[in-house]
Amino acid sequence: MAAQHLAPRVLVHTRTTDYRHESIPDGVAAVRSLGAEHGFTVHATEDPAFFDASVGPYAAVVFLSTSGDVLTPAGREHLAAYVEAGGGFVGVHAAACTEYDWPYYGELLGARFARHPAYQPGRAVVEDHDHPATRHLPAVWAFTDEWYDFRTSPRGAVRVLVSADETSYEGGGMGEDHPLAWCREQGAGRVFYTALGHAAEAYEDPDFRRHLLGGITWAAGGEQGTPGDAGRGTR
Repeated sequence: MAAQHLAPRVLVHTRTTDYRHESIPDGVAAVRSLGAEHGFTVHATEDPAFFDASVGPYAAVVFLSTSGDVLTPAGREHLAAYVEAGGGFVGVHAAACTEYDWPYYGELLGARFARHPAYQPGRAVVEDHDHPATRHLPAVWAFTDEWYDFRTSPRGAVRVLVSADETSYEGGGMGEDHPLAWCREQGAGRVFYTALGHAAEAYEDPDFRRHLLGGITWAAGGEQGTPGDAGRGTR
């Protein structure tokens, strides 16, 4: 299966059964654009039956602002098997509001959404620059988003890349320990999540686009360039 993951193909899933973000088409367009620029193809779907078959040929699966229950029981099994065998998983923004009744998904992602304050400007603090999703970012990244709060901090179970400075906006509920973007390993697979990406404007922002590209690249097994460029044997 590892050889299949070297194929530069990315699957973007955008099904919603709860709140639906208006920015989803912009997010899909951004990933397609990044693929065209960096040599990987993108297939986008909202069909839960797509996961009823193996998703092994894809270098990474991206849940882009999905919400609610978006997979069938068979789809859950196939996604879990895919990651455990070495597949990459990327969650963007409302991916943390997804599959609340599936314990494995909560472990996979690292944390579950609790609430968010109003959409507003704030500051994100880059804790780890040694990652493709953050190498290009300043130490303090001014951004506008919803600044998701999570039920619990994933710190300790994940590698935190970016955290929120709650003194820079109103309504934060996690205090000093507020991760926003992180990565982790699950079985033989890699998982990346970013809480940012609420509005269409995010997907036009060069820094956020590089942040997203870096997350996809890393989850797919690479460090720089196209998904899978480093090979699964290097992790």
